[in-house]
Amino acid sequence: MAQQADEGRDRGRDETPEERADRRWGDLLQELRVAQTGVQILFGFLLTVVFQSRFTDLSETDRDIYTATVLLGAATMGALIGPVSFHRLVTGQRLKPQTVEWASRLTVLGLVLLLCTMASALLLILRVVLDDSLALWLVVGMVVWFSLCWFVLPAWTRATNPTDKRRE
Repeated sequence: MAQQADEGRDRGRDETPEERADRRWGDLLQELRVAQTGVQILFGFLLTVVFQSRFTDLSETDRDIYTATVLLGAATMGALIGPVSFHRLVTGQRLKPQTVEWASRLTVLGLVLLLCTMASALLLILRVVLDDSLALWLVVGMVVWFSLCWFVLPAWTRATNPTDKRRE
């Protein structure tokens, strides 16, 4: 009897591919809500910077960093809102598993772009406040931190706890 219970646990969830896609889609939407809120606040802040009186005092390098930051923020928004558009345009076509896969890829791309946006925004802000070389080192440290939290730890967890696709 205990062996049967262990076998049931090894199989993971007992769900159809459609049920799994529905569950994964719901999970992804929850994750996107968190990421989108932060990106929208950051992007809104970035859009207001250009209208501040001190903006004209920025060096050409800082203006270039600002431009790159705004473009990265816009690209991040596109990637993180993309799954919603994707879902809407293929709804009713019986493509939920494929939709979830593409939406997941767009979300990971959005996280990479968010990392770049955060690094660029931090560089701009810290260059205004601190010495350029110190600002750069602090940004590098934060990029390492974000990378550890967002990518390395999940990858390490996945590598040290292998599962098959059925258990997702």
